[in-house]
This record gives sequence, structure tokens and C-alpha cells, in this order.
Amino acid sequence: MGLLSEGTPLSWEETKAKADHVREHGITQFINLWKRHKDVKKDCLLWGDEVEYTLVHLDHENEKSSLLLKGDKVLHVLQQQERENPADLKTIWRPEYANYMVEGTPGKPYGGLMAYFNMVEANMRRRRKEVMRLLSEPGETALSVVTFPRLGCPNFSRPEFPPTPTEGASRSLFYPEEVIFPGHPRFKTLTRNIRQRRGEKVAINIPIFKDKNTPSPFQEDLSQYGDSGESQAASLPDHIYLDAMGFGMGCSCLQMTFQACNIDEARHLYDQLAPLCPIIMALSAGSPIYRGFLSDIDCRWFVISNSVDCRTREERGLEPLQKDRFRIHKSRYDTIDSYLGPCNACYNDIDMVYDRDICSRLKAAGVDELLARHVAHLFIRDPISLFSEKIDQNDEEESDHFENIQSTNWQSMRFKPPPPNSDIGWRVEFRPTEVQLTDFENAAYVVFVVLLTRVILSFHLNLVIPISKVDQNMKTAAKRDALRQGKFYFKKDLLTGYSPPKASECICNCPCGNVDISRAVDAEDEYTEMTINEIINGKVSNNL
Repeated sequence: MGLLSEGTPLSWEETKAKADHVREHGITQFINLWKRHKDVKKDCLLWGDEVEYTLVHLDHENEKSSLLLKGDKVLHVLQQQERENPADLKTIWRPEYANYMVEGTPGKPYGGLMAYFNMVEANMRRRRKEVMRLLSEPGETALSVVTFPRLGCPNFSRPEFPPTPTEGASRSLFYPEEVIFPGHPRFKTLTRNIRQRRGEKVAINIPIFKDKNTPSPFQEDLSQYGDSGESQAASLPDHIYLDAMGFGMGCSCLQMTFQACNIDEARHLYDQLAPLCPIIMALSAGSPIYRGFLSDIDCRWFVISNSVDCRTREERGLEPLQKDRFRIHKSRYDTIDSYLGPCNACYNDIDMVYDRDICSRLKAAGVDELLARHVAHLFIRDPISLFSEKIDQNDEEESDHFENIQSTNWQSMRFKPPPPNSDIGWRVEFRPTEVQLTDFENAAYVVFVVLLTRVILSFHLNLVIPISKVDQNMKTAAKRDALRQGKFYFKKDLLTGYSPPKASECICNCPCGNVDISRAVDAEDEYTEMTINEIINGKVSNNL
């Protein structure tokens, strides 16, 4: 769930006043981490996964299901082992945004041996059993589903609570305050500060699936929910309207983190996995229903993106820049904007907004241009949650100011420096995968992506395409039935001049046919549109 600092949360006005302080010291903390770890090498692969579970109550007699608001109570018991014996853990548990969610990870990272692959599903089953043991009332269960179909419908939780459109953190027409996790102030603080920074409620408009019975245009009268007119003005015809952070951050996902042997390998993995984000998201798609309506999308990604979009009207380009510093093209939760490897710089073909003063400061400290721009891009954002006890920090020993902004840039990939005072190395986090219904399926995705990282590194494969095409692919991946109908830009030739002969043999034996890796091509000739089936199983043609 990102940084979970303890303390007294500041108001948005107080947080805004400290934004420059957080940015200044956050950059100092990053520079210190970079200098300390830029030459550090680790011997072996370490990796792990995060699975988010949804607590549900099933009333079989009345054929009704509700979200079970027991996350705080369940989590307190789940974390007891960590409090008492932190050195010997099989599982680790953390809170999530909503009080019907808990997040579980393995107690220790997995390693580089093949035997670890056999442990993934067993550990996921163990996590599910640990939760289920604490759900003792009839009808209570834990599901791994992306989003609860009735989230936002009347009386969707147990116990039931009414929304409060005129007060509270979100002021939602549909999402009660009591559904937000009460055990840590971060969650309501983020909700309130995103709304206040934006200057209005978040507006999430999801295209509705139309059949013969769907009104055209489909448009709800939101006054029935207590709308004063703000939500009606923000809603679009033929769309499902949502108005709270909880509709996005209340979704569950499956995430994987990999420790690289050094900073260069981490940057390489970050770049090579980025084009795979839309592919894996389309493969794992599992969230077509929102607020009880069947939508015309299959994935949660852009729902979450809009649910935490704190950009002001000026930053969104709706008004001329006067008070704000930048025109920002994306939400805090979106795809990455640049590759980090020097050999992939030519594929950074979109206009990435970054703080030039911060970039200059990083470069003066010795950070190279690409990494400096990446960090300076993250730091165009304001901190949206700050605790009074964490304002003044020791920049040599702490990194909370850096993590404050890093952890609220929820991008498709995350490049993670080593934490201070630890033996953890440089890591990358793979974030697009939708959680699956069964432990077997979740384990299969995790093992598949881990094996992909090994193949990429061992065979020196190159999957990089222009970053603008990755953005287009992400939009395609969210569409209904993208798995079967979508066309995605993908690399024609995966081999490089450094690929060993064994790699060439493996690829030449697949349905793609022979590959001439010595052939010089223009950038636009390096990729083509393919279906998911063609990407996974090969595309038969004269050129591939």
C-alpha cells in the first residue's frame, strides 16, 4: 500500500505549505541513497508478490452479498505473529484502502532456485486460510476479486451505512466514509487531500455496455442520491458515473517485486517489463462491473487512474496556467512516461513533464540524465499526505520524504531504490496485473512474470517499443474483450546482437519462423500490431 508513516496528519493547507520542503529533502534523500548504493551488487534474485483479498458476507437465504467491514479487526489478529516473532514469518499482512480489504505477502522473499516456484501457490493458499480462519460468522468469506460488482449500490456493505454527500473526506453520493479503513489516518487523509487539491470531487466516467434494453442515451438523475448539481455536471451520457477514491483504490490487484543484482539490471528490467504491462493486464482482465452496471471495459486501470486524479483544472489544461507550475498530462496513477536505460532513450517519444531545477540538481550530484529526468518527473507532484511528526527528518538516515512522493506516483512500473539502513537492493515493481479468483491462477501469473524476467536477462531479449505505443496499448488493454479482439503494438524481433545462439534456436523453433537479428531496421519497422494470441504463441508471416 506504499508508505504508511505514523503520526498526526496535516490538513491540505498545511501539507501544501510544506510541499517545497518535502520535495527539497526528498531529493536530498534520493541522492544520498543513490550515492550509497549505485555501485552495490547483489548475488541472487529475490522476489515476492502481493495479493489483496476482499472480505464478503454471503446471505444465501436472501440471495444477497455485501462487503464485510472487518478489515481492521482481522488485520489486528493477522499481524499478531509479526509483532511477537518478526524473524520467523510465513506471511506478512498490511492494511489496504477499504475496511473490506487486507493485503498479504510472503513472510520472506523467494530466491533464485527453481524450488521456489513450487512454494508460491502453497503460500497463497496459506494466506487465504489465515484470513478465512478469522471469518467465523456464517456466510463470511475472503475472495480474490478485482472489484465487488455492487460497490456503490445502496446498502452494499455489512454493516450498512449511508453516504454523506455534503461532509466527510470524499463527499460521495455512493461511498460511505465508514467503508474507508479506519485503522490508519493515511487513507482518509489521501481522500480528503486529493479532493481539496483538485478543487472538486474526482469524476470517474466508465462507458456503459449497451444492449437492446439500455436507454440511449443512458443518463442517471443523480439528484435522487442527494446531488447538488456538481456530480450531474461531471457525469457523461452513456457512462457509469463514480465520484470517490474508493471506487479505484477499493479495487484489488496482484503485484510483483523483483530485486535486481545492481542498479543497471534494475533499470533494464524496468524498461523491458514496461511494454508487457498492457499485455499482462489484458490477459488478466477481470473487472467489467461497476456500481451494479455492466461496463464496456474489462480492467480497473483507468478507474483507479481517475479516482486519484488530484490535478487542478490548470494542470489538466482546462484553464491557463496561473497558480500552478505545470500542465500535467496524466493522473498520478497511470503508465510510465520514460524508459531508464541509456540504450532505450530514443524510444522516449512523448513530451515528459519534469521539474528542470530538480533535474539540474540531480545531475550536479552525478545522476545521469535519464534517471534524473525520471525522478524530476515524479517530483512535479505535491505530497498529498504528510504527518507532523515526519516533517523534520535526518536525510542521511531516512527516506520518508522521497517515499512520500515516490509511493503516491502509482505507475504501471515502479523503480525502487534500496531503503536506508537495510541490505535490500535495487528493485522494480510490476503493477498492472488484475487479481484472479483462485490461488492457482494468481500463482501462475506470478511465476510466469518471474520466468519472463529470467528469460529476458539470460537471452538478452529486447521488447522495447516507443513509449507512446505502450500508452496506446494500455488503452487498448482496458477495452472489452481486448484479450481476443485487441491489436497491440509489439516488437517483431526479440533477439539482440548479444542474444546467445540458444536463444535464436528457441525462437526459430516457434511458429514465428526465422529471425534475422543482423537486419538493420528503422524504428517504425521494429514493431507491428498483433493480437494477444500472436504475441504469446507467435505470428506466422514471411517477416516474423
